[in-house]
Amino acid sequence: MYIPFENIPTESRIWIYQSNRKFTDDEVAEIENDLIEFLNNWSAHGASLESSFQLKYNRFIILTVNQEVHATTGCSIDASVVFIQNLEQKYNVDLLDKMNVAFKQGEYITYKTLLEFKKLAKEKAVSENTIVFNNLVTTIEEWSENWEVPAMDSWHSRFF
Repeated sequence: MYIPFENIPTESRIWIYQSNRKFTDDEVAEIENDLIEFLNNWSAHGASLESSFQLKYNRFIILTVNQEVHATTGCSIDASVVFIQNLEQKYNVDLLDKMNVAFKQGEYITYKTLLEFKKLAKEKAVSENTIVFNNLVTTIEEWSENWEVPAMDSWHSRFF
């Protein structure tokens, strides 16, 4: 069951899917509607999952589940991945490739392969202070504190 994001506890589990391109405002509106419909029907072993989402920067889809109410299962996680795969096809985007890096260059968000990011680090085109998106965070609390961080404070630090 969909509930507003601000009503989900901070210890709730999250999954972050980053797009290889920015969604248009019209696409964001469609995706939000699709997400609400999906979350209203998302369940684990017949039990409704208290869930929500955020769409950040027209590029990141953040799904969350309050696992205190009911935990996700393999089947429910699979259902969310199928939903994301359907979005990939519908909008011709890549949302599941974890070998890509998104980072800020001023107010602009740049998306590069991991190899390209390593090269940029070696060339000093990005630095330890470059703001990166640490999509490995697993709770809302971690997301709010450690998602947009300087590269030196995330797993990206190994490239410097």
